[in-house]
Amino acid sequence: MPAVKLHRLFNPLAWMKALLALLAPPPSPSPPITERQRALDLIAAIDAGGLPLHPARVNHIARSLGLEVSAHAKVHDTVARIRAALAR
Repeated sequence: MPAVKLHRLFNPLAWMKALLALLAPPPSPSPPITERQRALDLIAAIDAGGLPLHPARVNHIARSLGLEVSAHAKVHDTVARIRAALAR
């Protein structure tokens, strides 16, 4: 039977790092993103040249801002209404 190198099986430094990672307090959770911030992020992405690929998400953001949006409304119309709502 070949000799087994003990240092390959048990690495004390890696073991201590793993133990310290378990004992460390968990990171504090990030604050929740507000609907206004989501709308601002959407407008910033569109202004940077992005296209809103998910119309339902755009409608959800508009509804969370208090706008009434039809399921059949065009996305660019909804984006214009979101811009107007943010300008108020």
